[in-house]
Amino acid sequence: MAEDSEPDVLLIREALRLAGIPQDNLQVARDGEIAMRLFEQLEADGPPVCPDLVLLDINLPKKRGGDILRRIRASTKCPATKVLIVTSSGLQSDRDQMERLGANGYFRKPSEYAAFMELGLLVRTLLGMGEASAGSVY
Repeated sequence: MAEDSEPDVLLIREALRLAGIPQDNLQVARDGEIAMRLFEQLEADGPPVCPDLVLLDINLPKKRGGDILRRIRASTKCPATKVLIVTSSGLQSDRDQMERLGANGYFRKPSEYAAFMELGLLVRTLLGMGEASAGSVY
């Protein structure tokens, strides 16, 4: 997860927990540079252990989410890693750009708790653990 907002990290963790998604190997990058370094480390190390899914905020400090998504898609070891954008941006231009860059889904952070918890259902869908009842991933 690449997310700089601690309250959002807590909400995302809660959504995952309620959806029955294990978090044993969940890493949180608090800014874009840390997220970028994690993927560069994957490239440099031996056999890859690619993430099943990256939850990526667009508006990160130090590196933007789009830059990180480009890096993931340019990876020689993990280019097919699924990426779900989790952002407060409701701009269609942001949604279109993330789709063009290869995001597998886009979740706009809602202000209501129950709506935020639907994120867990979308993650389950992307991980092949079941279908989301909240509609499509994009």
